[in-house]
Amino acid sequence: GESAPSFTTVKYWVAEFKRGRTSGRPNEVTTPEMVKKIHKMVLDDRRLKVRELADMVGISKSAVHRILIENLDIWRKLCARWMPRLEQKQRREDVSIECLAKFRSNKAELLRRFIT
Repeated sequence: GESAPSFTTVKYWVAEFKRGRTSGRPNEVTTPEMVKKIHKMVLDDRRLKVRELADMVGISKSAVHRILIENLDIWRKLCARWMPRLEQKQRREDVSIECLAKFRSNKAELLRRFIT
């Protein structure tokens, strides 16, 4: 079709790839070693920022962020500490159960405090 590259272009790129040229895409930085390194750093100091982690391991902030979310299942800082997603969900559940118990034990007092 009209959008297909010409024969000359295809011939040129075949020769380039045979000589060892790659597509130019950057090497993958999400290696098991890098994931372990970042995980250890986060466990040692949960107050580290993504930028600080990136500077310490020598990769981009977006790569560190991707490792934290996709590989380590850590999605945000909570109370200035990295908190795994499952722990955060468990904490929300615990607080909800506690609020429900307080409501059930003294409905009138709770409603009086919130309704003016």
